[in-house]
Amino acid sequence: MAGHSQFKNIMHRKGRQDAARAKLFAKLAREITVAAKSGLPDPALNPRLRLAVQAARAENMPKENIERAIKKAQGGDTENYENIRYEGYGPGGVAIIVEALTDNRNRTGGAVRAIFTKYGGNLGATGSVSHMFDRIGEVVYDADKASADEMLEAAIEAGADDVQSDENGHVVTCAFEALGSVANALEEKFGQARSVKAIWRPNITTAIDESNAETVMKLISALEDDDDVQNVFSNFEVSDEVMAKLTAA
Repeated sequence: MAGHSQFKNIMHRKGRQDAARAKLFAKLAREITVAAKSGLPDPALNPRLRLAVQAARAENMPKENIERAIKKAQGGDTENYENIRYEGYGPGGVAIIVEALTDNRNRTGGAVRAIFTKYGGNLGATGSVSHMFDRIGEVVYDADKASADEMLEAAIEAGADDVQSDENGHVVTCAFEALGSVANALEEKFGQARSVKAIWRPNITTAIDESNAETVMKLISALEDDDDVQNVFSNFEVSDEVMAKLTAA
């Protein structure tokens, strides 16, 4: 069983989703502001901003919050943020990619390194683990939005590469460059998606036992709690038996 998506489900079931809502909105707003500042403040004419707005809408971020984040960029008094990617290993040799958006590279780098160290991991050089992942686009819909056949047909027409459907929903994947157009086409047909984002999908997974899985999940959770960290991706894999134990914990 692949690790990070199931990890997300576990943490949501434990009630972290509501507690993290404000933090999530803050991170989405930061990405919108930076995207708007990097180009035109019109999502139709700024691909990065369009993707940031799509991601925010998929998380049910209020329209006024989105508009406020765009206007903040037009004010000209925003901090200068930069995108940084950190790569490293967690317990059991698990590969981890951390995407951050920061106005202080030293602060963020120090915090990320400290978290890796605390949970038995270590940072590597850029490129040290990214070859174990593919950069792709992902659009997720709830299962009741369409049948598997309907979603597959629409995704193919939209230019997606693959669809995985089960009782938990529909996961549509596409080339990173096609994410905006695929998400737009699916939204026209099925309405707002559960999530729209660019992800690092592992092409090599690392199997770990229960002990290491617990520590890796704590490491990922600590990284995601950092204000500068936007996204965390990993390639850990655990057995159904281990996942059941972690879910019940």
